[in-house]
Amino acid sequence: MKLSTKGRYAVMAMVDIGQNGEGRTVSLAEISARQEISQEYLEQLFVKLRKAGLVQSARGPGGGYRLARDADDIVIYDVIAAVDEPMKMTRCEGDAVDGCVKGERCSTHDLWSSIGRQVNTFLANVTLDDVVNKRNLALAASIRQAKARYRPKVQNEADARLS
Repeated sequence: MKLSTKGRYAVMAMVDIGQNGEGRTVSLAEISARQEISQEYLEQLFVKLRKAGLVQSARGPGGGYRLARDADDIVIYDVIAAVDEPMKMTRCEGDAVDGCVKGERCSTHDLWSSIGRQVNTFLANVTLDDVVNKRNLALAASIRQAKARYRPKVQNEADARLS
């Protein structure tokens, strides 16, 4: 899987805000200088990030961008998806065979499709806060996945006891 510059730069910019934006807005000029990303390119990305509800903008002197939610509530998958970055390993459409070999599943289709799901699951379980605070990302994602699996079970058991 190849991640294009849109997804990579969007994540870099969001991490920059997470690291430098505590209590203030961060200008695109600041992000551009620190991350060595064209300000014009950042402007295009931030239109999409704002529409996705990941950042808020402020105009005027001291204007710029801040995170729209806590960094712990923003997952990396959402940042990449917001800038229209396709996250797939196969050339097929979903699990369909359109684009596969001669209209049939190629011999490696299930391998690439499974890897793609694993990558997406990982990115959906790593938060911006995890990256900003340089946590062990594999461990953080595993813990978050385990908690998500456990939470519904505990809630269902609690609901059953109340009935």
